[in-house]
Amino acid sequence: MNPYSLQNFQRPQLKMPNGTKRLLMHSCCAPCAGEIMEAVAASDIDTTIFFYNPNIHPKEEYEIRKNENIRFAEKLGFDFVDADYDKENWFERIKGLEDEPERGERCTVCFDMRFERSALFAYENGFDVFATTLGISRWKDLNQINNSGLRAAKRYNSLTFWDYNWRKQGGSSRMLEISKNEQFYKQEYCGCVYSLRDTNRWRKSNGREIIKRGINFYEIKS
Repeated sequence: MNPYSLQNFQRPQLKMPNGTKRLLMHSCCAPCAGEIMEAVAASDIDTTIFFYNPNIHPKEEYEIRKNENIRFAEKLGFDFVDADYDKENWFERIKGLEDEPERGERCTVCFDMRFERSALFAYENGFDVFATTLGISRWKDLNQINNSGLRAAKRYNSLTFWDYNWRKQGGSSRMLEISKNEQFYKQEYCGCVYSLRDTNRWRKSNGREIIKRGINFYEIKS
């Protein structure tokens, strides 16, 4: 078992599809990934983190989120794949969907792009199963995410998308606890330029300050 301390948090041992013990985990950020990474480590699943998120804007925000994820991956002893930041391809994929709402068609296209690349990497590197950390967030539509993952996996006969519900059995609360313990960077919008735009619009209309990137981190309240 990985030497990372579970800090007395108990959850059932995870069993991957088809009995395999090697997993490619697409990760969106450290706060979402933390509890999931801890869970697979505790279940002795050989996990590689795949960071492919060209939607994150701007590049400075992308680097902060990526480096926080690398920091926790190193703590757990996980391999980490830093994939391309091909933002031009992302903008091309979502052209015409700029005004779609959160959880709308733009998000579906975004998930499809990220999972297609994850599935390709898994196939080319001998992984039979891949998954994503995106579904643990209560701000996301779990069915929307899982459907994108399943579509990506169908491109390859030997590949399975693991649609485990990471929110169950205290996963969401543990996610917050780990974020505080690790003092992860607290991102205040989903990631793309349009979610930043819409979040700031909402803040302005409600008399709140717009987002100041790169300065807020989770902390343990005394």
